[in-house]
Amino acid sequence: MAMATGTGAASASIWWMAIRPRTLSMAIVPVAVGAASAVAGSGRFAVLGFLIALAVALAIQIGTNLLNDWRDGESGLDTADRLGPTRVTASGLMKPADVKRMAYIAFGCAAVAGLFAIVLGGVPMLVIGAASLVAGLGYSNGPRPISGTPFGEVFVLAFFGLAAVVGTHWLMTGAWSLTALMCGLQIGLPAAAVLLVNNHRDRVGDAASGRRTLAILLGPERSQSLYGLIMVGACLFGVLVALTSLSFGPLATLAALPLALALRRRIAAEAVGPGLNEVLVRTAQFQVLLGVLLVCGLLIAV
Repeated sequence: MAMATGTGAASASIWWMAIRPRTLSMAIVPVAVGAASAVAGSGRFAVLGFLIALAVALAIQIGTNLLNDWRDGESGLDTADRLGPTRVTASGLMKPADVKRMAYIAFGCAAVAGLFAIVLGGVPMLVIGAASLVAGLGYSNGPRPISGTPFGEVFVLAFFGLAAVVGTHWLMTGAWSLTALMCGLQIGLPAAAVLLVNNHRDRVGDAASGRRTLAILLGPERSQSLYGLIMVGACLFGVLVALTSLSFGPLATLAALPLALALRRRIAAEAVGPGLNEVLVRTAQFQVLLGVLLVCGLLIAV
């Protein structure tokens, strides 16, 4: 297949592949949860704050995905026969320079949206926004990318869980909330599990490339056990959210427990290889389900 330039209408489907649309729920879900937490706490829906938070989260997610595609393709970590979904740089579908340029454009859009967040939310938004941008840029870039260390899952929990939920809540209410903090941890856990599955699947190639992800350090069996703990813990966290919100509604997330257990059994039964792609997709879908249950639970008493 001829390499596309990425600048014409004919390459739109390739760009859509490059931004990894299936991962965008990891940006949307925590913002939705943060919004629900804000409405539950304040009794009103601040549209502007919600839209700004969503724009920042999506732009950072897309920029992180594109920079990861470019960096792993250029470094040789990703190849055309990788176990996971096709990457546009490694497969030659896009020019590396185009992918890198678009990644920085996405981060630029996040920065512009972040300026509006700072105007609306003040210094806390400057701190959260700056930290999120630096972390997104450093996930796959720099002398020691976060993605190649044991801290990738912590990065996801912190920025695609805590920062997104708490930041959205602040933008919409101008106040901190222990409930939002608990919600951020709860919804960030399955996001971290998505990365854990990814790294568990890619452990052989990653180790050969000198990476030391958490999945490599733990080994297959302990990675599977940690995955199970994260998934079950994500459901049980609803109890803490219920306690902090003084509402029974967040206990609805306990309904996702059977699916969490089923996915734990599934990952234990799958050999390290392409079969884990389905587990990865189901884990991302699990986060969406958990988010829907949590949003409904938070809003039920409003």
